[in-house]
Amino acid sequence: QVQLVESGGGLVQAGGSLRLSCAASGRAFSIYSMGWFRQAPGNERDVVAAISWSGHSSTYYTDSVKGRFTISRDNAKNTVYLQMNSLKPEDTAVYYCAARRGVISTRSNEYASWGQGTQVTVSS
Repeated sequence: QVQLVESGGGLVQAGGSLRLSCAASGRAFSIYSMGWFRQAPGNERDVVAAISWSGHSSTYYTDSVKGRFTISRDNAKNTVYLQMNSLKPEDTAVYYCAARRGVISTRSNEYASWGQGTQVTVSS
C-alpha cells in the first residue's frame, strides 16, 4: 500500500481557485489508480474525480465538477493534483485522495489507501 498526504485546502471566495496535492510514499506509485473524494457534513463520501494508472490514460469527473476541476498526476513526483476552478459554495467539504491498484473506480470501498483529508471552504 501507499501512504497519502493531502495539502492545498483552505478558504476561498466563490469563483476562486485552489489546487490540491496528494503526495504518495511507497513504491510503484505509477501502478495505482488515484481518486479524489469529498465529504460534507451529514453526507456520504462521494467521488469527485479519478485518474487511471499510467498504463491507461483515462479520467473520470462527477457531473457537478466537469469543466471546472482537473485531475492530473506526476509519477516522477509521486503526486496527484486536483485543480479546482470556479469554485462554488456547494464544493465545500473535506477532500480526500485515495489509491487503488488496478483500473479506475468511482467506488470508495474499492480504494485501499486514504489520506487524512484537507478542508476546502468556499464562501459566497
